[in-house]
Amino acid sequence: MRYLVAMVLGALAALAATLTISAPLASFVVNMFTFESPDQVSNLEDAVFMATGIAALILGFGLGWAFAGRFDDDDETV
Repeated sequence: MRYLVAMVLGALAALAATLTISAPLASFVVNMFTFESPDQVSNLEDAVFMATGIAALILGFGLGWAFAGRFDDDDETV
């Protein structure tokens, strides 16, 4: 059950980051640099967008894992 909660919260965090902060953050980072071609702009924007989603996924998974661990039984029999 702990894995399920962690995966669901990870997916929700990635979705929330994609819908809210990924695009503005990518635009902000791109505006900090000068480029010689539009391909470089696109590559950096894509990289920042994906990195934000991956970071949110990992953070959400970790929070879900910690949250579900509070309700985990310590009396497991092997």
